[in-house]
Amino acid sequence: MEQLEYVVEVAKTGSLSKAAQRYYVSLSAVSQAISILEAELGLVIFTRSRGKGAMPTPEGKVIISKAQEILSKVEELRAEATAYSSIVNGELRIATIPGPMHLLIHGVSTFKKEFPKVKIQLFEKGPHEILQGLDQNQLDIGLLVLSEDVIRQDSQFLFQRMFEGKIVVGVSKYSPLALEKKILPEQLAAQTLILYEDDQIRAHIQSLEASYGQFDILFPSNNVQAIQNAVLSGIGVTVGLDYSFSKHVSTGSQDIIAIELDRPDEKPIYFGWAMRKGKQSSPIAKKFIQRVGLD
Repeated sequence: MEQLEYVVEVAKTGSLSKAAQRYYVSLSAVSQAISILEAELGLVIFTRSRGKGAMPTPEGKVIISKAQEILSKVEELRAEATAYSSIVNGELRIATIPGPMHLLIHGVSTFKKEFPKVKIQLFEKGPHEILQGLDQNQLDIGLLVLSEDVIRQDSQFLFQRMFEGKIVVGVSKYSPLALEKKILPEQLAAQTLILYEDDQIRAHIQSLEASYGQFDILFPSNNVQAIQNAVLSGIGVTVGLDYSFSKHVSTGSQDIIAIELDRPDEKPIYFGWAMRKGKQSSPIAKKFIQRVGLD
């Protein structure tokens, strides 16, 4: 490594003596190191003269370029090692919109086993709270619905899509709608709705109301359990994204059945993560994203 460092520094300054000063060694030490490297490689890297200093030979220029690449990679290795050691201890704050929390559990469990001294905090928050928390450095990673409007309007954040979601209707397994393969908007318009208080859901319902008239909304709420209880009691249905219902969807034996809303003109809706743009991301957050496949 010293040989490569000396070669690059001499090429940069054109002087063996300046390279010696840069690394606080004697001129003879630099000269001998380069001579040994030249002997090992079987070529001359520099032509040396008192008046012109050290000038790279044509083949020497190739060696110098390779040396620069190697030193750059070594620096990357050191940075990675430093980042790894810095996440042995630390704190990671992650917030997700209600519903998809179960998607994080396996990744958090795996990460925690690898880095047991990292304190991980998980929160369920609304999308505005998540973005506000990221902006105020109260959160490291936010997981939320990423529509084109959100990505376009909130340019101060970095967004990464993870997967595309579909709007579904959550109904009690005893509801006549539970037998449907898909639910049409006009069928939904005939139901009483219990909705999660969310901008995406609200915008979706407002878009449907423009075509099918005003919907009967019993109440909006941020309390997921209250919404589930209302649906299970049969007083209404709810609307959300499919991954929020994944623990309820399957053979029909579950209490709440998620059925796709049949709306061909629906724009894509994505679930993904967000981080504050321009802020130095913590090594812990970067490592978590890599380890659990959020990238």
